[in-house]
Amino acid sequence: MKHILSLILIFNLFSCKENNKDSNESSKLYYNGDILTMEGDSPQYAEAIVAQNGKIVFVGTKLKAESKFKNSEKIDLKGKTLLPGFIDPHSHFGMVSNTMGQVDLNPKPVGNVTNISDILKNLKKYKEDKKIPDGEWIFGWGYDDGELTEKRHPTKKDVDKVLPNNPVYLQHTSGHMGVANTLGLESLKVSAATKNPDGGTIVRFPNSSDPTGLVQETAMYPFVRLMMEKLDSKQAEFFDTTQDYYASNGITTAQDGMTSRESIKFFQSQADAGKFKIDLIALAGYSELESNLGDTTLHFKTYKNGFKIQGTKIVADGSPQGKTAFFSKPFLTEVPGCHHDCRGLPSLTQENLNNLFETAYAKDNQLFIHCNGDASIDMVLLAHENACKKLNQLLDKDRRTIVIHSQFVRPEQLDKFVKYNMEPSFFTNHAYFWGDVHVQNLGKARADFLSPMVTAKKLGLKPTNHSDATVTPIDPIFTIWTAVNRVSRSGQVIGASERTTPYLALQAITAFAAYELFDEKLKGTLTAGKLADFVILDKNPLKVQPMEIKNIQILETIKEGKTIFKK
Repeated sequence: MKHILSLILIFNLFSCKENNKDSNESSKLYYNGDILTMEGDSPQYAEAIVAQNGKIVFVGTKLKAESKFKNSEKIDLKGKTLLPGFIDPHSHFGMVSNTMGQVDLNPKPVGNVTNISDILKNLKKYKEDKKIPDGEWIFGWGYDDGELTEKRHPTKKDVDKVLPNNPVYLQHTSGHMGVANTLGLESLKVSAATKNPDGGTIVRFPNSSDPTGLVQETAMYPFVRLMMEKLDSKQAEFFDTTQDYYASNGITTAQDGMTSRESIKFFQSQADAGKFKIDLIALAGYSELESNLGDTTLHFKTYKNGFKIQGTKIVADGSPQGKTAFFSKPFLTEVPGCHHDCRGLPSLTQENLNNLFETAYAKDNQLFIHCNGDASIDMVLLAHENACKKLNQLLDKDRRTIVIHSQFVRPEQLDKFVKYNMEPSFFTNHAYFWGDVHVQNLGKARADFLSPMVTAKKLGLKPTNHSDATVTPIDPIFTIWTAVNRVSRSGQVIGASERTTPYLALQAITAFAAYELFDEKLKGTLTAGKLADFVILDKNPLKVQPMEIKNIQILETIKEGKTIFKK
């Protein structure tokens, strides 16, 4: 109650500067529901909220709202729940868009693939349905060897059976490896004579140098670049559909988590043409760091027509389910292409990582570093220390370096996050999709400390939680569910002590997500003066049984006062 009264007093001071005409013009007053403000570390509710000219102009009692905004359009929530619009802490908007031009090879519950035969059927059907001529590339995405009956990756020989005359590349669900068929390998000149690149592996058949078709980490980069080039030409075609997909999931701010210079230009052109329905935040790719920082046409940390380049994304290691994440201790199960001390791979040398940090910190460029394994986090902490020392900067300067995923962070590394003013962006969807796999590959103790949101919050950190789409689907409600329950596909709980409250799970995609992106003055809470970005749910995540959270429906998404999705 004190919190609501404080908000009323703040608004009264703010509104004295406005005349009655302005304060009563084209406003919408929402009432009669659970209006959850997301301010503070415990739930705070308001009776009413008023949006006008794209911003929140009042949060408080219904009586005061009606008195102040007599001509408002009144919207009865009828007991539904209104929250700040969801903020996507990390996904790949461009890749989500590109999947609309690929073959869906996801296992259940996302797709229908259960074995390699299903993959081949889907590929063959796609070629026939789309009337794709011989010689044209075909791309697939989302297969998961751990969920296939055969418990292995498809090989070039498998794919050649149904598509012998088309080059093919199939992206693994992790996004850190994929399989090419014979024509695909030949097209990019990968053969028995090709050496493994630094930070990558071309997997070979047993007792042979002949590639199976599986390429991991940096070895897949040429295939991914080619795929993006082929599919980027269709970005404009899929742009609106992709925005609608995000909006239908309650997201008012999306992220493109590894954006090329060409994609940055495309997104800005769409924004300048007035085509944005939601805000989009780009993380520029680290390979172009120096040239990006020297380009005066790129304005980091500043929105222009709904588009902002926030910082730079670095990839420090691979994926845990793909056994390419970089750990301090070995995997417990066999790793393809490795025969001794199999701890995964760093994607960069320590020297390269140090140079990237120093270059970025010198220009106050925010860094977002993909780290799954604890050894890669060690490398990041060392790079941070090195850059601060060389540049004579404070270790805890408010630069908000974000360690994306931080999946298997160690407790003492979280202590350093606090000391260095760094933040983790966790990925609790892994508990459901690959929790069982992590127990097998890493052991129960490591698996249970997956994405430790509770521990991080107790230390004073502001953890966010993401989908990493296309790795897992865009579905914030499901992500809340995985954070609260941490239940795997088989039904086992992955780290019971790290199960969050529903409120913390919501903070991770609202207030804390805004903080991660330096947007806390614009969005993330229902506060007078912030953008009128809302999501309306049929039920309150704080008031249903934890296992029922995933059944909550998005009813409406509102961006700056305008409905962009309604069920």
